[in-house]
Amino acid sequence: MKKDFYEMTYILNPVLDEEKFSELVSFVNKLIEDNDGEIVEVDEWGVKKLAYEMDKKSTGYYVNMYFNAPGSAIEVVERNMRINDDIMRYLTLKYDAKMKRYFELRQKGEAPTLFEEEAEESNEDDN
Repeated sequence: MKKDFYEMTYILNPVLDEEKFSELVSFVNKLIEDNDGEIVEVDEWGVKKLAYEMDKKSTGYYVNMYFNAPGSAIEVVERNMRINDDIMRYLTLKYDAKMKRYFELRQKGEAPTLFEEEAEESNEDDN
């Protein structure tokens, strides 16, 4: 079965304790692995302020992950995330070839830094 590369970001309820955060992250990782997926990277960003209130909460615990999985695994994972009350929101992106190439360059530390150069130029114009 063909596996595609995905990025998933999800927001957990911020009132949970650290143990429950770890438990939920492990739960999502296990869902992916049980459905023939391979976790590449999991990055827990921690509690961050939301742009707008969700479920009367102004903060959320963010988790960003990258993985390879068949399309059928996404349906299972997203269904379980919808059912779980502690997962407030989620977003899954399927990477195309260009996005995947950029991810690999970023992993090696060779990604182009266009925006930093523009920021430096605007700082020079201010002086």
